[in-house]
Amino acid sequence: MESGPAIFAGGAFTLFGAALLLWAGVRVRQGEPVALGVEPRPAAVLTTLVGALFLVLGIWCFGRL
Repeated sequence: MESGPAIFAGGAFTLFGAALLLWAGVRVRQGEPVALGVEPRPAAVLTTLVGALFLVLGIWCFGRL
């Protein structure tokens, strides 16, 4: 019974983290701003850290199965 929510949460966190890392990487590579109205370097760093955090959280959820 408990594996269903863990699979859903792990999938959601992993997909969101991977998509955020991919999106931030593409924006930085193209020289586009990652967030409007924010300095480019701190926005890229914060976005990368949050994306990595969600990716690790998703992997942790899958590890709890």
